[in-house]
Amino acid sequence: MAKIEEKVESLIEPKVQELGYNLYDVEYVKEGKEYYLRVYIDKDTGISLEDCELVSNNINELLDQADYIKEQYFLEVSSPGIERILKKDKHLKDNIGNEVQIKLFKPFEGKKQYKGILKDFDETKIEIVSQNEEQIEIDRKNISQIKTVYNW
Repeated sequence: MAKIEEKVESLIEPKVQELGYNLYDVEYVKEGKEYYLRVYIDKDTGISLEDCELVSNNINELLDQADYIKEQYFLEVSSPGIERILKKDKHLKDNIGNEVQIKLFKPFEGKKQYKGILKDFDETKIEIVSQNEEQIEIDRKNISQIKTVYNW
């Protein structure tokens, strides 16, 4: 499915930018019997329902013409939210110095979840500093999810 996501991203990114938004991410997932194409957009002032509707209306025809997805699917356009999942290196780079939560596939040093300030990353590892100033290096292959933390 990653190939569909990459193709869709390349196809719609120029239009999304032309409309004044940033394309944050694209997901193509199957939930139950249904397929969903989720497009996450962002801008400095935040995203409204009208923004999502505008982008949806403008990319729908592009998607239909390209016909990358053979199955029937639902198109959803939304904000990535306050607590954002960090999938791409660009997302990580933009969040260095911010608090993140890391969930693991299997325990590392007895824990499956870590929280701390994102310090650095490369192709193989993520470095965070915990609340007690402990430097923690985690193998990226062991990470199931990284997301930002919003302190309410």
